[in-house]
Amino acid sequence: MKIKLIVAAHKKYQMPEDSLYLPLQVGAEGKEDIGYEKDNSGINISAMNPYYCELTGLYWAWKNLDADYIGLVHYRRYFSLAKRIPKSESEKFSKVLTVEEAEELLKGNDIILPKIRNYYIETIYNHYKHTMYIEPLDLTGKIIQEKYPEYYKEFENLKHTKKMHAFNMFIMKKELLNQYCTWLFDILGELEKKVDYKQYDSFHARFFGRISERLLDVWLKTNKLSYREIPVIDMQHINWFKKGFSFLRAKITGKKYSKSF
Repeated sequence: MKIKLIVAAHKKYQMPEDSLYLPLQVGAEGKEDIGYEKDNSGINISAMNPYYCELTGLYWAWKNLDADYIGLVHYRRYFSLAKRIPKSESEKFSKVLTVEEAEELLKGNDIILPKIRNYYIETIYNHYKHTMYIEPLDLTGKIIQEKYPEYYKEFENLKHTKKMHAFNMFIMKKELLNQYCTWLFDILGELEKKVDYKQYDSFHARFFGRISERLLDVWLKTNKLSYREIPVIDMQHINWFKKGFSFLRAKITGKKYSKSF
């Protein structure tokens, strides 16, 4: 069983030593080499990284990696089965998912996902509407309705559910990844034609990556695919008070997010 888990990174950072991981410089086109594999080799969309975020890494892996299972994590966020997470960032790297653990999990599962995230006080659609510009997401719904009508019911369910698998993190059997990426990048390619994405500032222009987070569950549920959920470990401290305050302010006042947390 050959598993490759790309670690999307745009700068030099500590990386796991386990052979499971392949550090990948995303948005490498035109940028200084930081010593990792680069997403502007082979078949790629590296130049679209300011808009597609880590998806340029996913696209590169889909088109260029030879493995039985392919996955995506982030340089600051990993899967972990550890029951106790240390506070030190350097110590946390000893707790990330190992190749032996991944192999054991994948013996009975075709897909590994993060533990589902619950937004509690509002739906996935409304959360996006309050924190981001909703027009690209609405256009995505129209594209799905026209090109992939069998998926539209689950897309509309974003207006009712408060739960989603976040972060664009997963490990999938290569055959499933091929199906998912063929569907996903076709939809995003159509969206690219219909939205002047350069009208947005650098933060909001990255909506392709954010929309894809919402589409993963649409694809999973429509195809009735089973999966295994495991915890995620954040390597850096998250200010949950600030994040929660910004979330509530967006909901109450309509003030959009202006940066990541």
